[in-house]
Amino acid sequence: MPAVLRKAAFFAILLLFWQGACSLQFCPDYLLPAPWQVVASLAQGWREGTLLYGLLISLKRMGIGFGLAVLLGGALGLLVGRSGPLAQAGRSLLMGLQSFPSICWFPFAIILLGLQEGAIIFVAVMGAVFSAAIATRDGIGNLPRNLTGAALTLGARGWRLYTAVKLPAALPGIITGLKQSWSFTWRSLMGGELLFGNLGLGHLLMQARDLGDMPRVLGVMLTILLVGMIIEQGLFARLERAVQRRWGLESN
Repeated sequence: MPAVLRKAAFFAILLLFWQGACSLQFCPDYLLPAPWQVVASLAQGWREGTLLYGLLISLKRMGIGFGLAVLLGGALGLLVGRSGPLAQAGRSLLMGLQSFPSICWFPFAIILLGLQEGAIIFVAVMGAVFSAAIATRDGIGNLPRNLTGAALTLGARGWRLYTAVKLPAALPGIITGLKQSWSFTWRSLMGGELLFGNLGLGHLLMQARDLGDMPRVLGVMLTILLVGMIIEQGLFARLERAVQRRWGLESN
């Protein structure tokens, strides 16, 4: 069976279980609405334009936050990787900072930037920057020693060694790490928007909660989930396969 059909069958089974639970009335309607109620709520949000506008706002914030996290994290990863004896200590610090809950940066962001757009983007950046740094540092640090030796023999030195040899060779590992960094950005952004956000999907989710509108709550949650799945499968999975194909790393 093709992979697409297997995935479709899996989600169809989940949908049937959901509808069955609603039909058997395991929970009241206001706690577990039927699938058609969630679909109707989503359709209403699209017609009103609130869901589309919130989605675009969140995607814009995510794009800015992820772009900054990749730039800053890549530079930090290169710096830690070049630090020689301090490389291991630097990696330990990065691992500690990565495990730090991103939403804990929010009070710091409010004091630093005020209760405004920049605070949300700051939280999104801090949620992913250390993951991007670790991906860059490990991708370069795990390269075979004979590759570096051959490059040095051919005259590659300094940043030329990194830009022409190490970074291209480490790209498969870096792409895998950036895929994880993107998910951290998305999660951190939703957390920031839940606490404070002018529009955005997180803001719509809080509005639905305040109104006690469970179909809309589930509809926004499904939208957040679908965005994650589409970007992971439509962008990062394809990019990862393209890089693996380029370097002959595809599994048979």
